Amino acid sequence: MTEKKLPEIRVRIAPSPTGFFHIGTARTALFNWLFAKHNNGKFILRIEDTDIERSEKKYEEDILESLKWLGLKWDGELYRQSERLDIYEKYLKILLDSGKAYYCACTKEELEKEKSEMQAGGQVPRYSGKCRDLNIPPEKAQVIRFKMPKNLIIKFSDIIRGEITFDTSLIGDIAIAKNLKTALYNFAVVVDDYEMKISHVIRGEDHIANTPKQIALQEALAFPRPQYAHLPLILSPDRAKLSKRFAAVSVADYRKNGYLPEALINFIALLGWHSKTDKEIFNIDDLIKEFELERVQKAGAVFNIEKLNWLNSQYIKNSDNKRIKEILADIFEEKLPLDKINDKLINLSKDRMNKLSEFMGINDFFFELPDYPSELLIWKDIPANKISDNLKSVLGEFKNFEPENFNKTDLERMIMPVADKKGRGETLWPLRVALSGKDKSPNPFEILEVLGEKESMKRIEIALKKLKDLNG
Repeated sequence: MTEKKLPEIRVRIAPSPTGFFHIGTARTALFNWLFAKHNNGKFILRIEDTDIERSEKKYEEDILESLKWLGLKWDGELYRQSERLDIYEKYLKILLDSGKAYYCACTKEELEKEKSEMQAGGQVPRYSGKCRDLNIPPEKAQVIRFKMPKNLIIKFSDIIRGEITFDTSLIGDIAIAKNLKTALYNFAVVVDDYEMKISHVIRGEDHIANTPKQIALQEALAFPRPQYAHLPLILSPDRAKLSKRFAAVSVADYRKNGYLPEALINFIALLGWHSKTDKEIFNIDDLIKEFELERVQKAGAVFNIEKLNWLNSQYIKNSDNKRIKEILADIFEEKLPLDKINDKLINLSKDRMNKLSEFMGINDFFFELPDYPSELLIWKDIPANKISDNLKSVLGEFKNFEPENFNKTDLERMIMPVADKKGRGETLWPLRVALSGKDKSPNPFEILEVLGEKESMKRIEIALKKLKDLNG
């Protein structure tokens, strides 16, 4: 007995190049990609650029670059709807020739009036069907409409939400094209999903209302019905729809702000999906292994920026220094003093950053000592001359070091006895200020190691001069 071969899993991400690739689309792309990988299927990329007026090449480039940066490689060729107009025309003619579609001459003003009258009468706004049985010539038409079957109940089983039901009498005849050469969204999607053999349509819940329209078109064209899964909305912390105030910004912005792609992938995977375990950090292989649509929730997923920052900090800590330096160069470009970025500074910074864009802000004093008030060197009410003596004692210890041994472990071992003798606060506080010019910074031994002996001595000498001036 031969084993029956299951149909191939084929999913798609179909962004429109009318804006930058944002976090919601990235989540949809990831869930489709994970579902395909988990089931040894294919992940198709289709650019839905039929809106010629709003579509721009820069947005398409942003989509492609963002997917590549996230590691979501698509299978096979890249499809563009603008290159498939002849295919849509073929199927439009089939519907027109079979009497399942018609030319409509209603103007925008007439449709607005119809809509207002229906709303005033407490009805669900929809096209009245005025041109449905008229023989409108193509040259006088505004659009081509699909004859929605009347009083039909359309049911479909959503993998995430269960059975969903729609009454076609509340939908009306939908516009499916402006003309034979310009298909509209719902029609082009149905044709493309059929032609590309899409088995599962995984998309946001804001598309649920489109599903019965697309199912009716599939049946009219005798297309098989794919399975549907509608993902929950991503919500802001106040449980409103995600806005730019919180996080509805482009993936490119997250990249420029120093988030690592693996951290962003980990984070958006948890926006609506949950593992069988309680763990929160997943590498991509873990996600592929565990991902199931049945474990995606119906309720909205709250975007928690603190959680994203925490996850990113964990990935930063475990990242290779060479890679971090390359990303820093990408973020800061010419502002980054590459000659001063070494492993010691990167290692010191890893535990102090939530995102790599913070690197310059937390480390600015390493590159240039800020001008600071002399009074900052004073610990409590200790006299300036006493503080000065303590710093001179620290300088005296430097003669015991070879440059290659100028590390935080040996520095702490040599300087702490001085601090214990002179007073820890009145020795280590002015030392830290002298090295950083700040009242908040890493401990002085870590700073000394990164600065090196020559620069450290130079900064302590500057502090001694400030203290001398303070003494008068």
